[in-house]
Amino acid sequence: MQTELQSLLLHRLAVIHDHEWRDRDPAGHLEALRLASEALTDWTAKHRTEIDPQLRHFLANASYQKALAHIADLPP
Repeated sequence: MQTELQSLLLHRLAVIHDHEWRDRDPAGHLEALRLASEALTDWTAKHRTEIDPQLRHFLANASYQKALAHIADLPP
């Protein structure tokens, strides 16, 4: 479960940091960012009852960097 969430979070960050893509194809880049964000929202809704309150808080508030740091500190 954490691996899947971590992959989703890292994918979103990769899209955000791909400035070359953003500059070359702003609409495509924005669409990819939208899809990455929707995937995180869907994952959160699906696993809402399975995750700890702190992680749920970070995800609900789109504090994705904090969520990534938080899951790195959790046991596997």
